[in-house]
Amino acid sequence: MLVEIVLFGGIFLLTTGARCEMTEVTAEAGSQVVLPCKCEIPQCDPAAITWSKDNKGTVWRKQSSGLQYLGSSWFQKGSSRVRCPHSDFVKGKYSLEINDVKVEDGGLYKCKVEFKGRVIEKEIMLRVLQVSFSPSAPMLGDVVSVQCTMSPWPEGAVVNWMVNSIPYEPKNSVIKNQSGRLIKEKALEELAGNWTCFIHKSKNVWKATAQLSFRGIIQPSKDNIKLYAALGSPFTMPCMFSPGISPTWAMVEKLDSEFSPMFKNRSVSTSPSDKSIIIEEVQPENEGKYRCTGIVKTQTLTRSMQLVVAKVVKSKKRGSVMLSCQLSDSSEVTDYEWVHVTYDINGTKSVGSILHGPTITVEDNWGEWTCRYFGKSGLLGNVTTQAYLMAGLSGEKSSAASSNTGTVIGLSFLLVILLLILAQMYKNHQRRKRILQYPALETIVHTISNEREELEKNRVKN
Repeated sequence: MLVEIVLFGGIFLLTTGARCEMTEVTAEAGSQVVLPCKCEIPQCDPAAITWSKDNKGTVWRKQSSGLQYLGSSWFQKGSSRVRCPHSDFVKGKYSLEINDVKVEDGGLYKCKVEFKGRVIEKEIMLRVLQVSFSPSAPMLGDVVSVQCTMSPWPEGAVVNWMVNSIPYEPKNSVIKNQSGRLIKEKALEELAGNWTCFIHKSKNVWKATAQLSFRGIIQPSKDNIKLYAALGSPFTMPCMFSPGISPTWAMVEKLDSEFSPMFKNRSVSTSPSDKSIIIEEVQPENEGKYRCTGIVKTQTLTRSMQLVVAKVVKSKKRGSVMLSCQLSDSSEVTDYEWVHVTYDINGTKSVGSILHGPTITVEDNWGEWTCRYFGKSGLLGNVTTQAYLMAGLSGEKSSAASSNTGTVIGLSFLLVILLLILAQMYKNHQRRKRILQYPALETIVHTISNEREELEKNRVKN
């Protein structure tokens, strides 16, 4: 018996050697995965390489001469989904790249390396994970199936779910199996977003994520959202449905007023899925709650929103102007930022100092000021005003008042002189009129006047 063992060992060492190693790789469906295969023998290239999959034959093969072959089932739209990078061959690396991994790609793969009569075999278990929905884009209110798949499935594994990084608590769901791989749930807004399944077995944990979106009203993006608009500016009240949805009836209505100025404004688009309305110029009465409503087939879809109106209130102080940023609802505002903007003679815009707070006092930096207000998620909106208008008016009023006083005095003086001249002209006219009534008297007056002139001339000559 001992002789047989020694003889068998000698034969094994003298003949072709073979080793087989097992590696496990996981990938999400739709991604790219690399199945490792390395020849540790120095100067392994050129070697004959064969990649195969259990029950599906050859995936990729290269002869030592360099000729390559590809399995027919690995073509997609005229191109191959698998390849081995040639640049790695000289390093003894013959890893297989698989693009656009599918659930059915999961399984056991073998890499066989043949070099100078030696054979090295490696096994790679590829597990493909996927979270899928059926239907893929359900309508709000419909029933949707959520499934966690892993191919091949590890026996005895259990699934936990998270929705938007929050542990999933079944509400209206029906869990189809004990492992939790399949769930049926009513399509509600709070369930939209990222679904992540965690597959647990012993100390191993695998996870896969997919995004669930519902068809219906996509703008506004969520119910009871606050929208911000500057007083006097145009604004679009959103009411947009998913592409491909054409509601048989839809409207935007104001909820807290019997009369809605919205209905005086025009629609934004002629698209059957866009029923948004544009307010040409936002007024204080536009502030309030609105509702976008549409009927799709037999289902009524609604989404509420609130329009918050922002304005800048200016109050004059001695030599300065106080600017106050006021919103009809500031409950979501966490910070106010004032930005000073100036323009040179060429119209080039430059941003100056930045101040914080809902109210600021402007003394020297006249011009354009923009109030930007922020919430927890970032910028909510902005409103712009011209600070120099009020400051300029205060100076113009005083100079205009003094100018007007001088003008009035000058005009009054000229009027008095004009009246005196008219009075004197009237007196002369009356006197001449009286003299013309007595021709003899007029002759006497002229004779006396002529004599006086002669006497004056003679006196000057003497």
